[in-house]
Amino acid sequence: MSKNQKTELSDVEVMEVARGQVQFCILGTTPLIMHRMAQKAINELLLPKGAKSKADKAATLKHNPVEEYRNSVHQTQQGDSLLAMPSTAFKAGLSNAAIDIGVGVNKSQMGRLSYVEGEFVNIFGAPKLHMSIVRMDNMSRTPDVRTRACLPEWACRLTVSYIKPVINASIITRLLAGAGMMQGIGDFRMQKGKGSYGSFKLVDESDEDWQRIMRTQGRAVQTDALKNPECYDEDTTQLLEWFQNEVGRREMAKGADKKTKKEAEGVVA
Repeated sequence: MSKNQKTELSDVEVMEVARGQVQFCILGTTPLIMHRMAQKAINELLLPKGAKSKADKAATLKHNPVEEYRNSVHQTQQGDSLLAMPSTAFKAGLSNAAIDIGVGVNKSQMGRLSYVEGEFVNIFGAPKLHMSIVRMDNMSRTPDVRTRACLPEWACRLTVSYIKPVINASIITRLLAGAGMMQGIGDFRMQKGKGSYGSFKLVDESDEDWQRIMRTQGRAVQTDALKNPECYDEDTTQLLEWFQNEVGRREMAKGADKKTKKEAEGVVA
């Protein structure tokens, strides 16, 4: 090895790479709509039923609002909260915020160099049954009714890990704050361009609203809210009442038809 090569090698500086962590207290500023894929849809991905005939469609309900409400949330087996959101929801907001906020790193870098600890983030807040008109993801954009759990107020605590010195705690804080205002989490969020649900802000642990929600709207309250649904708004109340009354009326009519048929068969016999 020549003298010049030795000099070049001695001048090389090795950047020390380490992992940093920062913890945040999150307080929702707009309601959060949970949007876990329905269990029925998940099951049919695994084992499709095939196309239904007209008779099959007529014999089965297209929707079961209460069941859909309960299935729209991710649930945890441990911890002070029953409800949870995938940690990737917050990471996506963090990465997407880098597109609109200049902090010296781009979306792809944020995706590689940062992540939210844990598979799920425990969410505190009492859910209510929310029904709304949506457009299906098909060519004709067919209208349909979707039932999900909506948390009028919510809070959580999350921990973000990042790679130093490429990223620091200041960058993470700025991007997460921006994600709360411009991205949001859950369904019908800001990122989609139309809704404003799922927005949040960073608060201090001493914030009164954050403490109140974390203390009073945990596992016990959430379990009861799923067991005994309460409607989110007046439109939902009217729609759910109509549905339940109509189902009852049709069941009575079906029972009357069966009775009439049996009586007719008896007369013929």
